[in-house]
Parts: sequence; C-alpha cells; structure tokens
Amino acid sequence: MKAFRGQPDIFKTISDDGKRADLKVANLTLSFGGVMALNDVSFEVQTGELFSLIGPNGAGKTSLLNCLTGFYRPQAGRIVFNGEDITDLPTHSLVSRGVGRTFQNIELFPGMTVLSNMLLARHSHCRYGLGGALMFLPSVRREEIRHRVVVEDLIDFLEMQAIRKKPVGSLPYGLRKRVELGRALALEPKLLVLDEPFAGMNLEEKEDMVRFLVELNRQWGQTMILVEHDMSIVMTISERVMVLNFGEKLAEGTPETVLNNPEVVRAYLGDTQ
Repeated sequence: MKAFRGQPDIFKTISDDGKRADLKVANLTLSFGGVMALNDVSFEVQTGELFSLIGPNGAGKTSLLNCLTGFYRPQAGRIVFNGEDITDLPTHSLVSRGVGRTFQNIELFPGMTVLSNMLLARHSHCRYGLGGALMFLPSVRREEIRHRVVVEDLIDFLEMQAIRKKPVGSLPYGLRKRVELGRALALEPKLLVLDEPFAGMNLEEKEDMVRFLVELNRQWGQTMILVEHDMSIVMTISERVMVLNFGEKLAEGTPETVLNNPEVVRAYLGDTQ
C-alpha cells in the first residue's frame, strides 16, 4: 500500500471549530405506506469519528442516509447537527451547513470532464452573483482561481492527474467512484456521508479507496458515516459500528463488540441452530 500524501493547503487552514461535526439522531421513524423503513432509531456521531452503518439488504441503511441528507422527511424523531435541528431542512441547506455525500448509484455528469464535475461542487462557496459572473470581474477571476486550486489539490490527493480532463463517462467504474469522492470533498464538508463507496470495485481499487478514507479520517480529521457491505473493510477502519435490521437498531459499539454479537450473527447468517 502506498504512503499517505499531505492534505491540500485549503484544508490545513480550517480551524478545529470549522471541522466540528457532532451529530445526534433521536427516535427517527420513517415509513412508506405500511412498510416501516426506520423504527425509533437513535445514535450519535462525534467530531473526527469514522462511524459505519451495516446491515442486511433492506435493513434501512440508505433510507437513514436519505434522512440525514435531506432527501427524505421522517415522520417522527429529530436530527441535530452541531446543535441545530436539521430534521426538516432541504438538501441544499444541509450542504451549506457542511454535510456532503456520495451515492450508492454514481450521480455524476458523464459527458463532463473530471475537473468540471468537481468544480460544480464549489457552487456553495461562490460569493459572487450572476452580474459579476457575466462581466467576469477581477474579483470573480480571483475567486475562480481559488476554486480551481482547491479542486486541483484534491485531484492530486486522489491521484487522478492523468484523467482530470477525461469525460467521466469514459472512465472505469472504480475511477468514477473516486471522482464522486473528490466532488464531495470539494464541498469542504464537515460531515462526509458515504453510501457504499467500495461497491463494484476490484481489490486494487478498494485498497486505494481505503487508503484515501483512512488518511481523510486520521490525518485530516474528517468526520465520516460509512455504509458498506464489505465487512473486512468496515471492521478494519471503523471506530464504531451500528447495525440495522428491518429498520431497527440491532447493535452498536466497537467493531469487535458488534462482530461477536449473537443477534448480529443471526441477522446475517440466520438461525444456525
């Protein structure tokens, strides 16, 4: 495995308070007609933590992420981020508060280049309006340069220099996953939500992604919520793990504690008696 690289300069200047990402979820309940997707789910994530969410297919993992990122509105419960109730806020408001996300099904613009896809994520940091952009004022040019520097630094960090000007649709699946991670990082998120970032990858691609996520967490102090089915990865890099089953919280704790929980084993393997 390759050695870690240094973080981009823009992220070195962010204060500890600017990285604060304390999340509290209390009694979250979500249903679709007669189907209970989430039932009274509560948990907390602390700043700087890599918190993983696991469970069998249909357990409610993506539904929970959709609530955290504003795509779904729960019928009951509260989501509090850095002391603010964000339960009913729309997605764009959550982005401005520092919540970034990648998706289980890649949500990129395939006809645009890697560079262009990542630059789109800088919209929430733009301080100029339509008039200034149309006239391309000196202040706008300076800001555009700053955004470009951030994105180029991330491209270097994610080792994508060779593909930076290639259309995303021409890239193999594993690299597209990496581009989506880069776009989420370009938002400068306080909380990074990752929905199955290793899905569809080969072993080498998974090793690279693990390296990037570990450095983000341990060297950058990036707070992350990870949904993943590859248990070898989850149990290696996570600080705490929560297990969902049929929309209910089944267990929570360190990877070792969760792995040895009989209820968790039963949920994955069925009754072995």
